[in-house]
Amino acid sequence: MTDTQTDSATPPPPAILLQMMTGYWGAQAVYIAAKLGVADLLTDGPRPVEELATATQSHTSSLYRLLRALASVGVFTETSPRTFALTPMAELLRTGIPGSMRALAITYNEEMYQAWGHMLHSIQTGQPAFAHRFGMGPFPYFMQNPEADRIFNEAMIGYTHQVANAVAATYDFAPFNTVVDVGGGYGTLLAAILRDHPAARGILFDVPHVIDAAQDFLRTTGVGERCTSVAGDFFAAVPAGGDAYVLSQILHDWEDEDCLTILKHTRHVIPQQGKLLVVELVIPPGNEPSFGKWLDLHMLAIPGGRERTEAEYSTLFRDAGFELTNVIPTPAGPSVVEAVRI
Repeated sequence: MTDTQTDSATPPPPAILLQMMTGYWGAQAVYIAAKLGVADLLTDGPRPVEELATATQSHTSSLYRLLRALASVGVFTETSPRTFALTPMAELLRTGIPGSMRALAITYNEEMYQAWGHMLHSIQTGQPAFAHRFGMGPFPYFMQNPEADRIFNEAMIGYTHQVANAVAATYDFAPFNTVVDVGGGYGTLLAAILRDHPAARGILFDVPHVIDAAQDFLRTTGVGERCTSVAGDFFAAVPAGGDAYVLSQILHDWEDEDCLTILKHTRHVIPQQGKLLVVELVIPPGNEPSFGKWLDLHMLAIPGGRERTEAEYSTLFRDAGFELTNVIPTPAGPSVVEAVRI
């Protein structure tokens, strides 16, 4: 390819900037399709927009315009005039399938969307936009709003499903007898690890209301008999008994001081030959494009946390009594950041 061809294939700066400025158009379009459950209505095959509008109580012409726009970027396809069907991307907006992104589309474009509207506050003060908008942080907010909490947890299950399979397939868990998943939610990652290692056992550790809800999930995965569930607070203590301690997408919720508390509690119970395995996006240096650099802003806006570079993890670990030994990328995006006790 010649330099001229390269230049002509690259959108000019105004077009790139305009695409960034209007990014919320696509986000809200996906949200509306997810909220209305359009993908679920197409599970059995293509349907005309008139039927979809009736089923979703929508304005027919407006729904058509929405689906036409989404079809132009591969979310749905217009198989014949005014008739739509699923595509691989639209399949991800179905309810209840492994790796479903429907709940993620909803939670990102309701509470999170509103918080991002106050991002200027975060940049000027260093404080989370979410608390500025809702009067409290996301964790107490979801505790007080059960339906929003249900959708958020479904979103995390769907996203974690993709990450869990990638982590279980990429990192070698064979040497470990007992894996402790600290802040492990419903146990999606732990179940994937135990599924691939039938001799291993697991300990799922999270706050009481999450542990209560996790029991049914663990039973359905077939690993329930090899998994012990423990309720608690990782700011107070972490359960003993493991030789591998996994913290998957936990540390990015918190600033360094809080992370040190969690890590020091973990170091207190981890054996000398044990491994600390932190699953997070690791920010690359310089101007290299990275989803992690954008997620870092999201963590500033929502819980007040941050994504980190490898050097920042190394410093954080050393301050907690660990030494970073390896960073192993996974196909899902996050890396397994491995550390041992000093």
